[in-house]
Amino acid sequence: MARDRASRPEARPLRLFVAVEVPEEARELVAAAVAPWRESFPRGKWVPTQNQHVTLKFLGSTWPRLVRWVIETVGAVAAGAEPFESRVAGLGAFPSARRARVLWAGLEDPGGRMGALSAALEDALSAELEPEKRAFTAHLTVARFEPPVELGEELGRSELRSKPFTVERLVLFRSHLQRPAPRYEPLGTFPLGG
Repeated sequence: MARDRASRPEARPLRLFVAVEVPEEARELVAAAVAPWRESFPRGKWVPTQNQHVTLKFLGSTWPRLVRWVIETVGAVAAGAEPFESRVAGLGAFPSARRARVLWAGLEDPGGRMGALSAALEDALSAELEPEKRAFTAHLTVARFEPPVELGEELGRSELRSKPFTVERLVLFRSHLQRPAPRYEPLGTFPLGG
Protein backbone atom coordinates (compact mmCIF):
# COMPACT_ATOMS: atom_id res chain seq x y z
CA MET A 1 0.00 0.00 0.00
CA ALA A 2 1.40 3.42 -0.97
CA ARG A 3 2.01 5.88 1.82
CA ASP A 4 0.15 9.15 1.71
CA ARG A 5 2.41 11.82 0.15
CA ALA A 6 1.54 14.40 2.80
CA SER A 7 2.77 12.10 5.58
CA ARG A 8 6.33 12.08 4.20
CA PRO A 9 8.59 14.68 5.84
CA GLU A 10 10.08 15.67 2.47
CA ALA A 11 6.59 16.57 1.17
CA ARG A 12 5.67 18.93 4.00
CA PRO A 13 6.24 22.69 3.70
CA LEU A 14 9.05 24.27 5.69
CA ARG A 15 8.50 27.46 7.70
CA LEU A 16 11.29 29.80 6.56
CA PHE A 17 12.51 33.36 7.12
CA VAL A 18 15.56 35.46 6.21
CA ALA A 19 17.15 37.42 9.04
CA VAL A 20 20.06 39.47 10.30
CA GLU A 21 21.56 38.21 13.54
CA VAL A 22 22.28 40.65 16.37
CA PRO A 23 25.26 40.18 18.73
CA GLU A 24 24.57 38.56 22.09
CA GLU A 25 25.80 41.65 23.94
CA ALA A 26 23.10 43.78 22.27
CA ARG A 27 20.38 41.19 22.99
CA GLU A 28 21.41 41.09 26.67
CA LEU A 29 21.19 44.89 26.81
CA VAL A 30 17.63 44.64 25.46
CA ALA A 31 16.75 42.02 28.10
CA ALA A 32 17.94 44.36 30.86
CA ALA A 33 16.02 47.31 29.39
CA VAL A 34 12.70 45.42 29.21
CA ALA A 35 13.01 43.77 32.65
CA PRO A 36 10.47 46.16 34.27
CA TRP A 37 7.83 45.30 31.64
CA ARG A 38 8.59 41.60 31.94
CA GLU A 39 7.83 41.82 35.66
CA SER A 40 4.62 43.79 35.00
CA PHE A 41 3.39 41.46 32.23
CA PRO A 42 4.54 37.93 33.11
CA ARG A 43 1.79 36.39 30.93
CA GLY A 44 3.22 37.92 27.78
CA LYS A 45 4.95 35.57 25.36
CA TRP A 46 8.55 36.66 25.94
CA VAL A 47 10.95 35.77 23.14
CA PRO A 48 14.11 34.03 24.45
CA THR A 49 17.14 36.25 23.84
CA GLN A 50 18.80 33.59 21.66
CA ASN A 51 15.77 33.74 19.29
CA GLN A 52 15.89 37.51 18.79
CA HIS A 53 16.87 38.62 15.27
CA VAL A 54 15.83 41.12 12.59
CA THR A 55 13.47 39.42 10.14
CA LEU A 56 14.03 40.87 6.67
CA LYS A 57 11.62 38.51 4.88
CA PHE A 58 9.18 36.00 6.35
CA LEU A 59 8.60 33.32 3.75
CA GLY A 60 6.19 31.22 5.80
CA SER A 61 5.23 27.77 4.56
CA THR A 62 7.58 27.00 1.67
CA TRP A 63 7.43 23.80 -0.38
CA PRO A 64 10.64 21.73 -0.31
CA ARG A 65 10.89 21.97 -4.13
CA LEU A 66 11.51 25.74 -3.73
CA VAL A 67 14.24 25.57 -1.08
CA ARG A 68 17.18 25.37 -3.51
CA TRP A 69 15.76 28.34 -5.48
CA VAL A 70 15.26 30.31 -2.23
CA ILE A 71 18.87 29.62 -1.18
CA GLU A 72 20.20 30.77 -4.58
CA THR A 73 17.98 33.86 -4.56
CA VAL A 74 18.92 34.94 -1.03
CA GLY A 75 22.60 34.37 -1.90
CA ALA A 76 22.29 36.62 -4.96
CA VAL A 77 20.60 39.40 -2.95
CA ALA A 78 23.32 39.19 -0.26
CA ALA A 79 26.09 39.28 -2.89
CA GLY A 80 24.63 42.51 -4.27
CA ALA A 81 24.82 44.36 -0.93
CA GLU A 82 27.74 45.63 1.13
CA PRO A 83 28.28 45.21 4.90
CA PHE A 84 27.08 48.13 7.04
CA GLU A 85 26.84 49.23 10.66
CA SER A 86 23.75 49.27 12.85
CA ARG A 87 22.90 49.29 16.54
CA VAL A 88 19.94 48.55 18.77
CA ALA A 89 18.30 51.86 19.63
CA GLY A 90 15.08 52.37 21.59
CA LEU A 91 11.94 50.42 22.35
CA GLY A 92 8.54 50.53 20.69
CA ALA A 93 5.30 48.62 20.25
CA PHE A 94 2.98 47.52 17.46
CA PRO A 95 0.45 48.96 16.86
CA SER A 96 1.10 51.45 19.73
CA ALA A 97 2.29 51.58 23.35
CA ARG A 98 -1.34 52.11 24.42
CA ARG A 99 -2.56 48.89 22.72
CA ALA A 100 0.60 46.83 22.42
CA ARG A 101 0.41 43.44 20.76
CA VAL A 102 4.18 43.37 20.19
CA LEU A 103 7.01 44.90 22.22
CA TRP A 104 10.13 45.47 20.13
CA ALA A 105 13.63 46.93 20.22
CA GLY A 106 14.42 49.11 17.23
CA LEU A 107 17.54 49.06 15.09
CA GLU A 108 19.21 52.02 13.48
CA ASP A 109 19.09 51.71 9.71
CA PRO A 110 21.58 54.29 8.42
CA GLY A 111 20.95 55.08 4.80
CA GLY A 112 18.04 52.63 4.76
CA ARG A 113 20.38 49.69 4.13
CA MET A 114 18.32 47.14 6.07
CA GLY A 115 15.16 48.42 4.44
CA ALA A 116 16.82 48.11 1.01
CA LEU A 117 17.83 44.50 1.76
CA SER A 118 14.27 43.69 2.81
CA ALA A 119 12.89 45.29 -0.37
CA ALA A 120 15.42 43.43 -2.54
CA LEU A 121 14.42 40.11 -0.94
CA GLU A 122 10.73 40.91 -1.43
CA ASP A 123 11.32 41.68 -5.09
CA ALA A 124 13.60 38.70 -5.80
CA LEU A 125 11.33 36.18 -4.06
CA SER A 126 8.02 37.55 -5.37
CA ALA A 127 8.02 35.18 -8.37
CA GLU A 128 7.10 32.29 -6.04
CA LEU A 129 6.24 33.75 -2.63
CA GLU A 130 3.58 36.09 -1.30
CA PRO A 131 4.87 39.66 -0.82
CA GLU A 132 4.63 41.30 2.61
CA LYS A 133 1.88 43.90 2.81
CA ARG A 134 3.16 45.73 5.89
CA ALA A 135 5.93 48.32 5.73
CA PHE A 136 9.34 47.11 6.90
CA THR A 137 10.55 48.25 10.34
CA ALA A 138 13.98 47.03 11.50
CA HIS A 139 13.33 45.52 14.93
CA LEU A 140 13.82 42.63 17.33
CA THR A 141 10.56 41.18 18.63
CA VAL A 142 10.85 40.98 22.42
CA ALA A 143 7.32 39.95 23.49
CA ARG A 144 3.79 39.37 22.19
CA PHE A 145 0.60 40.13 24.13
CA GLU A 146 -2.88 38.71 23.69
CA PRO A 147 -5.01 40.57 24.59
CA PRO A 148 -3.13 43.85 23.93
CA VAL A 149 -1.67 45.68 26.92
CA GLU A 150 -0.80 49.30 27.76
CA LEU A 151 2.96 49.62 28.15
CA GLY A 152 3.01 53.31 29.11
CA GLU A 153 4.58 56.44 27.65
CA GLU A 154 7.98 55.74 29.23
CA LEU A 155 8.47 53.07 26.55
CA GLY A 156 9.18 55.73 23.92
CA ARG A 157 11.64 57.49 26.22
CA SER A 158 13.89 54.47 26.60
CA GLU A 159 17.62 55.29 26.52
CA LEU A 160 18.45 51.87 25.08
CA ARG A 161 21.49 52.07 22.73
CA SER A 162 23.90 49.24 22.04
CA LYS A 163 27.41 49.55 20.70
CA PRO A 164 27.50 49.65 16.90
CA PHE A 165 27.97 46.29 15.19
CA THR A 166 28.60 45.32 11.58
CA VAL A 167 25.91 43.53 9.61
CA GLU A 168 27.97 41.17 7.44
CA ARG A 169 25.59 38.38 6.44
CA LEU A 170 22.06 37.16 5.95
CA VAL A 171 20.82 33.88 7.39
CA LEU A 172 18.04 31.68 6.02
CA PHE A 173 16.35 30.00 8.99
CA ARG A 174 13.88 27.16 9.26
CA SER A 175 11.50 27.57 12.18
CA HIS A 176 10.53 24.44 14.13
CA LEU A 177 7.40 25.29 16.10
CA GLN A 178 7.56 23.77 19.57
CA ARG A 179 6.89 24.73 23.18
CA PRO A 180 7.84 26.79 25.06
CA ALA A 181 9.55 28.60 22.12
CA PRO A 182 10.36 27.79 18.49
CA ARG A 183 13.77 26.46 17.53
CA TYR A 184 15.50 28.15 14.60
CA GLU A 185 17.72 26.05 12.35
CA PRO A 186 20.06 27.90 9.95
CA LEU A 187 19.79 26.48 6.42
CA GLY A 188 22.26 28.87 4.84
CA THR A 189 24.50 31.83 5.64
CA PHE A 190 25.17 34.44 2.96
CA PRO A 191 27.93 37.04 3.28
CA LEU A 192 27.07 40.55 2.12
CA GLY A 193 29.13 41.57 -0.89
CA GLY A 194 29.62 38.01 -2.07
